[in-house]
Amino acid sequence: MFSGLKNKIVSALCKIFGFWSHDIGIDLGTANTLVFVKDKGIVLREPSVVAIYSTSRRVRAVGDEAKRMLGRTPGNIVTLRPMKEGVIADFEVTEAMLRYFIHKVSRTMKFVPPRVIIAVPSGITEVEKRAVKEAAIHAGARDVLLIQEPMAAAIGVGLPVEEPSASMIVDIGGGTTEVAILSLSGMVFSRSVRVGGDEADRSIVSYVKREYNLIIGEHSAEEIKVKLGSAAPLEKELSMSIKGRDSIAGLPRTITVTSQEIREALKDTVTSIVSVIKSALEQCPPELSADLVDKGVVLAGGGSMIRNLDILISNETGLPTIVAEDPLSAVANGTGMVLQDLSLWLENE
Repeated sequence: MFSGLKNKIVSALCKIFGFWSHDIGIDLGTANTLVFVKDKGIVLREPSVVAIYSTSRRVRAVGDEAKRMLGRTPGNIVTLRPMKEGVIADFEVTEAMLRYFIHKVSRTMKFVPPRVIIAVPSGITEVEKRAVKEAAIHAGARDVLLIQEPMAAAIGVGLPVEEPSASMIVDIGGGTTEVAILSLSGMVFSRSVRVGGDEADRSIVSYVKREYNLIIGEHSAEEIKVKLGSAAPLEKELSMSIKGRDSIAGLPRTITVTSQEIREALKDTVTSIVSVIKSALEQCPPELSADLVDKGVVLAGGGSMIRNLDILISNETGLPTIVAEDPLSAVANGTGMVLQDLSLWLENE
């Protein structure tokens, strides 16, 4: 009774405040943050990077501008990622980053602060959930609701999550990989492992140092991953030149690496992702397993764009596997679709 009354009050208030403010959805990722404004779509897509002055901790830059400073700052400025493995690692800096993003998208909506829905990993603790909510409130949100990332991703790619049949989503982000089997608007099984794009970048840095005695930065590793990364052999293997510092001589040096080498560097990361998918399938109820034989697996998130990852997963699981049409926007689009009917979301909660 009280739950129903609460939803009716919320719905009425939404209509009243809707004249003066816009609800927004945030995909608060380890690598990138996307913001969806109701009735406008995704209006912001920037790196989750903040540059601060090391002594005062005052913010120097956020997002795209801060990422351009990575590895190029003087001693009095530090660039950092306040999100680690999908959760807040630095509360103060995360709050400043959220405030910047919220202000940037709501500067024309000053009458009433926006209500915010934020996608979070399915495996985070209650303490971590409270930290996300508090950071958003302090950053200027009127109210904060949380949705689990795999559910948001599944909704965002258009899976029929409300039907009494299985849908499987694998969301590979910067800090985490989220695997979920969904049915009747709920998660039958979910697993969050702290392996993703950042782990892949670190693997490339380690490989290049081990094999070539060359030290490269985070930005270079990401570029190599995008241009050469693959999970299974390519029809035509690729190569590229990379620059770094010789770890022995200490001098700048250029080498050439191939896609075969980078595939070897990424092997452990890819194996971890495949393992958690297999674990989910092993724990799926038989009736839902039968659904997945036909419907297969959908991949989302930036990590899903590694070449031939879908082919490898299909070979390892025996299930049809596809990459979502717009994998980078899946979670943000999902938060936007939930914003269209918040009262229904509250009922499902």
